[in-house]
Amino acid sequence: MFLHTLRSVFRVVLSTGARVTMTGYENVPLEGGAIVVTNHIGRLDAMLGVILSDRDDIILMIADKYHQVPLWRNLGDKLDAIWLDREEVDFHSLREVMKRLKKGGLLGIAPEGTRSKTEALMPGKPGAAYLASRSQLPLIPIGVTGTEDRLVKHRLKRLQRLDITINIGKPFMLPPLPRKNRDEFLEQSTVEIMCQIAVLLPVKYRGVYTDYPRVRELLSEQQR
Repeated sequence: MFLHTLRSVFRVVLSTGARVTMTGYENVPLEGGAIVVTNHIGRLDAMLGVILSDRDDIILMIADKYHQVPLWRNLGDKLDAIWLDREEVDFHSLREVMKRLKKGGLLGIAPEGTRSKTEALMPGKPGAAYLASRSQLPLIPIGVTGTEDRLVKHRLKRLQRLDITINIGKPFMLPPLPRKNRDEFLEQSTVEIMCQIAVLLPVKYRGVYTDYPRVRELLSEQQR
């Protein structure tokens, strides 16, 4: 009930304060477990996923530092979010995520682990690759622009609407997590995830992945 009410209110607010262009929404399954991976350039990113999705089984992960902020703590608790310790490997939170994924939930995660101060892609962390390879669920890459904190503040102060673009790519799978050479596997898998996100973004947002051969390969596949 709370989620439906929140969506209704914020969809009205979003339609008033922003022009949202979305492509590839058909790539998000209507049911069943899946992992959405996206770039992270602003505080609005996570809320967009909740507002624009029609699913009630979204798995939200929020950095535990926000648990100290009453507004975020109350909102996170009402949305049944998982509070994540980003300073170390949080096995308790990962086990809870896996449990919900096996029940068919839809996880949203930013592999970079935090907002990019440069607004371009930073090196990804292995959490998303670990969850995807362990669960053997599809990954859905998303590239978002127009939600930069700097830009949001600038537009709102001038009562200007935001221009938000959301590009949703086709689902892809990672091989199962091997017993040996796990670190190498997770590193390579993380690069694959980040390159899949990079091709959904304009060049200036691709950051450290701009010149990766895999990005050029994926862009060539897109053109074909």
